[in-house]
Amino acid sequence: MPLTTEIHFNNSRWRLPLLSALLSLVVIALLGLLLRWMFVAPVAGLNYKYLLHAHSHVALLGWLYPVLFITLLQAYLPLVIRNKKVYFWQFWLAQATVLGMLLSFPVQGYGAVSITFSTAHILLSYWFIVRFLKDAKASKVGNESHSLSFRLVKAALFFLALSSLGPLAMGPIMATGHSGSELYYNAIYFYLHFLYNGWFTFAVLGLLFWLLEKYKVNLNQKHSLLFCRLMFWACLPAYLLSVLWIKPVAIVYIAGGAAALMQVFALGLLAWLLWPLRKQVYTLFSVWGQALFILAALAFILKTLMQFATAFPYMADLAYRLRFFIIGYLHLVLIGFVSFFILAFLAQQRWVSFKQTISRWGMGLFILAFMASEALLFGQGLFYWLGFGAISNYNELLFGVSILLPIGILLFFLAQLKHRPHSVSQTCERLDSYAATTKN
Repeated sequence: MPLTTEIHFNNSRWRLPLLSALLSLVVIALLGLLLRWMFVAPVAGLNYKYLLHAHSHVALLGWLYPVLFITLLQAYLPLVIRNKKVYFWQFWLAQATVLGMLLSFPVQGYGAVSITFSTAHILLSYWFIVRFLKDAKASKVGNESHSLSFRLVKAALFFLALSSLGPLAMGPIMATGHSGSELYYNAIYFYLHFLYNGWFTFAVLGLLFWLLEKYKVNLNQKHSLLFCRLMFWACLPAYLLSVLWIKPVAIVYIAGGAAALMQVFALGLLAWLLWPLRKQVYTLFSVWGQALFILAALAFILKTLMQFATAFPYMADLAYRLRFFIIGYLHLVLIGFVSFFILAFLAQQRWVSFKQTISRWGMGLFILAFMASEALLFGQGLFYWLGFGAISNYNELLFGVSILLPIGILLFFLAQLKHRPHSVSQTCERLDSYAATTKN
């Protein structure tokens, strides 16, 4: 029987924040559908580039940031600490800035209003990082059973702060007349790299190791620590893979390639650690949780191998010329790897439920649409690469399968509105609160 039958850290006060993050995922899917429709029939008065900015910012900051915000609080801080008003202020202020970006980016793109909201979000993330680490230190998180996973989480927060240097540099770059230059785009890639491959990746890995530690899935500590160190030190120079499009000097290719190879070695080490324990890991999840976890694992493998492929000049140039590969890769990371794992984690912790038929149908449609759209994106890239030209009715096909993305996630969201944590959770909260008070 899966261990999801236990009550973990259900907390009714964080139910509304979680639902707001899930609602953002619905909005993201609708914006993505509109973007794909504009290739079928352009809509007068709508700027594709501006809508794309809104879509990407809501995806990164309206869905992934808040849901990781919630899960990290619940995983590492005692009830009496994570329920402090300061964290609710941080959460809702950040969501307010995302709403501001959602309304301003489609109108002006990168303009005074949208940049103000995005800068405010960066400052709020700094506030969260400092406060979270301070409370975690006071709660002696790093000295207890979750020391290894918390090492990964601290790395994730470091990369979150580091990634912000990219957008902060945009103002001076644009003010000095370098908008659209190599420096301009490399600042964007700096942000994306340390957000995708740093903050999101390390947060997911931290939550994975948190589960393993919580349920006493015994990993080799020495090799697990080596994995953490390899991933961290590889992430820094792996940024160079994002600048190969400008055809830099040979040493940049070598350094980027070495980082990519180190990541492949780390992936192999993680697989070597987990494969003998796979049955124990699977029992942590329900059937749907297992499916999402497996999809996330496959996406992580593909992500790592694709990054390694771009270390070769030919493949780097191919990815730059055929944007279908880049779009497919970004969705593979954000949806296939990060989002699917988070949804599996939330289901394991009983924050979301697959008991309702509408919930299963919704997630099934969402997964199906994701896989079909990825097949079309990478398939179109392969067709151009092999000289076959465009897939017949490609834009119409991509829009058609994409219709299922908002429908699926909307059905899943509606099912969660009806989901109520087991009444035992209230007892668990009181016990958690009592234990924390007694300990202090």
